[in-house]
Amino acid sequence: MLTLFHHTVLASCRFVRIAFGEYGEELSLVEEMPWARRKEFLALNPAGGLPVLLAEGDTPIVGHGVIAEYLDETRGVLKRDKRLLAENPLDRAEIRRLVDWYLGKMEHDVTRHLVRERVLKRMMEDGGSPDSAAIRAARSNIKQHLRYTNWLAGSRNWL
Repeated sequence: MLTLFHHTVLASCRFVRIAFGEYGEELSLVEEMPWARRKEFLALNPAGGLPVLLAEGDTPIVGHGVIAEYLDETRGVLKRDKRLLAENPLDRAEIRRLVDWYLGKMEHDVTRHLVRERVLKRMMEDGGSPDSAAIRAARSNIKQHLRYTNWLAGSRNWL
């Protein structure tokens, strides 16, 4: 069975869990607190980031994009009608662009501020109190992202 080192509130980890769920793949989940910098976890991923998948032969696969590509190459090609990445290279490029938008740009502009200030600081020792300026900035930034999402949803038959 595959093992996923993740944190429940991180968008990149949710993305990977959803992708595995779409393929009906079961995972052994290990919740990792990335700020703890455990030696055992750093042995798998010296950069300390999440998610990390322990694949066949206990080979670590690091990062949401790399894990998604691995999943598509090992599971997706066998399920043509349920494949998460399109067959057409231009369509795959657009899918990758959108994943980058939501897990890159939106994460940077909105999600990380809200998650860090509202959730992670409560979990961390000496996390401090929420930064209201960061929360206000995220609330302001989310409007642009929601307008773009609405445009995408209205101008195509997939998102």
